[in-house]
Amino acid sequence: MLKPVGAITRGTTNPNRLRRVDNFIAYRCGGLLKEAAEPLVVDLGYGASPVTAVELRGRLAVAVRADVTVVGLEIDPVRVSDAQPFADPPWLGFRRGGFELAGLAPVVVRAFNVLRQYSEDEVAAAWRTMTATGALLVEGTCDELGRIATWTVVEEGVPRTLTLSARLPVLEHPAVFAERLPKALIHHNVPGHPVHELLRALGRAWETEATPFGPRQRWLATVRRMRAEGWPVLDGPARWRLGELTLPWPL
Repeated sequence: MLKPVGAITRGTTNPNRLRRVDNFIAYRCGGLLKEAAEPLVVDLGYGASPVTAVELRGRLAVAVRADVTVVGLEIDPVRVSDAQPFADPPWLGFRRGGFELAGLAPVVVRAFNVLRQYSEDEVAAAWRTMTATGALLVEGTCDELGRIATWTVVEEGVPRTLTLSARLPVLEHPAVFAERLPKALIHHNVPGHPVHELLRALGRAWETEATPFGPRQRWLATVRRMRAEGWPVLDGPARWRLGELTLPWPL
């Protein structure tokens, strides 16, 4: 048996906390899972409650394919034991593991609110380990209720995109993203760094596009302004209206 790589996290979780990133995984990774001979997804570090792993399996089964398998991994053996009543073999299981993925070879790995508790100089090695078998990694962080979230898609240890996502009815200003940036970026939100310039530009666009027609229309106008100003915004209005903004990682 492989020795789990990593440390026990705080384990904080809530129902629906990861709904935003689950929706993104179905969109971004749906094609990979549909084509896979074994559509396996690993939920790394699901926390003190397995609820978000249960939700991930349910959402992907509906949105992508019914036979998708989700395995939740935790280093803490107590959490693994506590999760067993929620298992639904062969579609949903829980076992002990860390960044080495317990020897599994998943198509997709979701690691949320995990690396936030590590030091920045440990992030690159964790990315490489989690993608060593070819998995696509979606790694990020969010607030306690999942209203504000950011994540990166990592391939072969290399970050490809950055996504900012918000529940628009409660978004007061894009500045709130600064507190929830992925670990690899959170200490770089200072003048002279691309992520700092991104958040400044996003804040200016949001302030410029004030509208009486509600937060969704304001966000759509904000994202369109960002693209018009030359920011390499990806996707289109169907994703933007969900409160998402995705850009290439190097910005």
